[in-house]
Amino acid sequence: MKLLHTSDWHLGRAFHRVNMLGVQAGFVDHLVETVREHGVEAVVVSGDVYDRAVPPLAAVELFDDALHRLAGLGVPTVMISGNHDSARRLGVGAGLIDRAGIHLRTDPAGCGSPVVLHDAHGDVAFYGLPYLEPALVKAEFGVEKAGHEAVLAAAMDRVRADLATRARGTRSVVLAHAFVTGGERSDSERDITVGGVAAVPCGVFDGVDYVALGHLHGCQTLTGRVRYSGSPLPYSFSEAAHRKSMWLVDLDADGTVTAERVDCPVPRALARLRGTLEELLADPELTAHEEAWVEATLTDAVRPAEPMARLTERFPHTLSLVFDPERAPDDPAVSYARRLAGRSDQQIAEDFVSHVRGAGPDDHEQTVLRDAFDAVRADDTLREVAR
Repeated sequence: MKLLHTSDWHLGRAFHRVNMLGVQAGFVDHLVETVREHGVEAVVVSGDVYDRAVPPLAAVELFDDALHRLAGLGVPTVMISGNHDSARRLGVGAGLIDRAGIHLRTDPAGCGSPVVLHDAHGDVAFYGLPYLEPALVKAEFGVEKAGHEAVLAAAMDRVRADLATRARGTRSVVLAHAFVTGGERSDSERDITVGGVAAVPCGVFDGVDYVALGHLHGCQTLTGRVRYSGSPLPYSFSEAAHRKSMWLVDLDADGTVTAERVDCPVPRALARLRGTLEELLADPELTAHEEAWVEATLTDAVRPAEPMARLTERFPHTLSLVFDPERAPDDPAVSYARRLAGRSDQQIAEDFVSHVRGAGPDDHEQTVLRDAFDAVRADDTLREVAR
């Protein structure tokens, strides 16, 4: 069976101040054409269809158009909800849509109930594991500790138990939205850390033929059977070096996986430039970036006058301007933001305790802080879904 694995469309999301709906529509065109051109037999979309729980109407219309076009091709599509989606909203009408060959899997309780498709070699069972927010699904899966590994392991136990009841030779595909150990993050992904841990080990997914992952925005191969498709478009300058693509996967009669990348259209190149303002304006080697979306980091010791206006004369698509004067690390003028760069909320809170008390938090206090951050994040998720 030939599968097309994609994820993280984030319909309705902007890139800085650029509205991306037009280029997202171009991606949908490319998706449909890829399905037609390569004889794809099933499409899998591993979460974050939308960028937020209540997407703008134009994004919903684009999603509706994508579903109609895929259904019109007669190609089954399996989708799960991601951490940016409202699972309940995305799943509205799933029973009716299912009859058109579009299978929305948004309910954690259905993890062990696959969509079964057929080809010349027999059955392929597709198990949809929507994003599992540990605090919200731990009761469903009967786990004591609300953590990503525990709930995903319990969900996969259901998958393996169902698979064991099926005919010998049934092949299996799991769709999941998670941060799996070995994956590389980018700046545009929402933090899903729980209890100080965000990643789950790859071994959680043992026992199935292919795992189509979503959440991380870079296309990545963790093992021959476990892959991220990445987002089809860039959503932060940290993705400047990404090659945006989808996976075209061949699942052979015995479950052997071969995969190749299908590149997605590039609406405009991304460039991260660094130097003094005069260097960026004068360097002839930067000519190739004049039509790119640009993030410019200025290293001038003193902030120059009208830097954005002057930059856009040469780089008209400059979207982000960062000031980072080159100073010694012990210089008191080093910005607070730079000192916090790369530190988690937990680490910042612990540093604050150390600063005001003269000693860092003990193990119990670290647990209290961690539980507080987890509770706030879980409450934010509940509020977003309830809107």
